[in-house]
Amino acid sequence: MRKIENEVVQLIPMEWEHVEGIYEAAQDNRIWEHMTVNLTEKSHVLEYVKDAVQKRRIGTDEAFVIINKQTGKIIGSTWFLDISKNHKRLEIGSTWINPVYWRSNINTNCKYLLLKYCFEELQLNRVQIKTDHENYRSQKAIEKIGAVKEGVLRNHMIRKEGTIRHTVLYSIVKEDWEVVKKNFEEKLLQSIVCKGDERYEANRQKNEI
Repeated sequence: MRKIENEVVQLIPMEWEHVEGIYEAAQDNRIWEHMTVNLTEKSHVLEYVKDAVQKRRIGTDEAFVIINKQTGKIIGSTWFLDISKNHKRLEIGSTWINPVYWRSNINTNCKYLLLKYCFEELQLNRVQIKTDHENYRSQKAIEKIGAVKEGVLRNHMIRKEGTIRHTVLYSIVKEDWEVVKKNFEEKLLQSIVCKGDERYEANRQKNEI
């Protein structure tokens, strides 16, 4: 898998050399509220990268680090999950971004690049996206890009704290792509990028103290 990029972000296949950058970007507990992992401990980051490397090797998943091209810093991660070459489908998920960039168009650019790669290079039939039923921010963002809500998987998972999670399921299929692409290029990608550099550096220094 090659790196995918535009003028805003780079998505680079995750490697061991990214451990320190991932750990630095992960030091905000707000990131992990709706996630199945928590990467605020270095040991967890090492397991995370190990898992990514192993799953890429067997061909089920592909993890990317998200790099802000203005700073060259890792600011998050996103994955291709449950890759099925036979059925020409996969899932985009396990996406997290440092909160400094939550109100920017970083994630929008990531989704655009990933979807374009899926439908125009991999020639997939289907891309699905899932999220926690209580993660309303994520649901709103997924719906904004034009994904179709297919339903709710009830009692789908048990969260790390032991509570039950329902999972909201969305998809984009190849027949949808031209409309979704137009929505990205004419509307969503025109928003202003939140640089966040000073806040990011301030947060990093605060966590080092």
